[in-house]
Amino acid sequence: MKYLLSIVAALSMAAALAAAPQAAYADDYPTRPITLIVPFPPGGSTTVMARNVADKMAIALGQPIVVDNRGGAGGTIGTRLAAKAAPDGYTILLSYTGTFSIAPAAYANVGYDPRKDFAPIGMIGAAPNLVVVATSLPVKSIDELKAYAKAQASPMQYGSPGVGTVNHLAGELLANAMGVTMQHIPYKGNGPALGDLIGGHIPLMFVPIPVSLGNVQSGKLRALAISSAKRSPLTPDIPTLAESGLPGFDVALRYGLAAPAGTPKAIVDRLNKELNAALADPDVQKRLANEGADALPGTPQAYADDIDKEETKWGALVRKLGLKLE
Repeated sequence: MKYLLSIVAALSMAAALAAAPQAAYADDYPTRPITLIVPFPPGGSTTVMARNVADKMAIALGQPIVVDNRGGAGGTIGTRLAAKAAPDGYTILLSYTGTFSIAPAAYANVGYDPRKDFAPIGMIGAAPNLVVVATSLPVKSIDELKAYAKAQASPMQYGSPGVGTVNHLAGELLANAMGVTMQHIPYKGNGPALGDLIGGHIPLMFVPIPVSLGNVQSGKLRALAISSAKRSPLTPDIPTLAESGLPGFDVALRYGLAAPAGTPKAIVDRLNKELNAALADPDVQKRLANEGADALPGTPQAYADDIDKEETKWGALVRKLGLKLE
């Protein structure tokens, strides 16, 4: 009995000693600048989302957060780099639907596992798309779009900024929900696709609110619905796809922060605390709203659950389509 108690006491002491350095380390954290890898080139929505929270978090943490854009291969290069970084809290990642939910299924060897190689810190926000059509298309609602698509002799076309983007896959979900076949026309970015949509060369697209709203308001495009589960304050009169007869339809670009797996829980919790504080700031909320995004504060576990749900959803669709990216 005494032997057993001695073993228990020894194990308890070992656990306490192992935890002590982590606790002390977390108390001192951070003592130098933090690198926030954004796995896309500068200037896009991912960089905007990163900077929206990084500046506020840096003030609270007392150290700069340096945004490091590492674009390439649909965001997988920078994400892979973050996965292999030292798990010490000094390298974190701007995580995103494309890299965490679509790429793992679409690439033969993406080089990371969002569930195993990262410690979720928390969500930043979610930004839906508008379903917009060329003004020459004789439809003003999703019901009319569905009827129009079914009446065509050949599949109705829709554009996107590229194969494997959320915009592309959202179009596949829409076609499936309406019970029609549509033909995907990929472009090299939203700009060229939007130009062809305005010109009437393609009839339909899923487009981010900030990119499409000015053209909708000026009458160059017509918005039929929004892709999220609830309406946007930027477009309160535009119904959701669920309200338009497609129940359960909910697609949004989801942004968050993650650290390499093995990062001490105390550091992850500290980063989560400062992220949530930043998201509560009215200025940050306003900037997110201007991007068409809702702030989504929460716990690391809530973000882990969201990653699992989103990867399950998009992965299943990618495999169903047989989509392969290189």
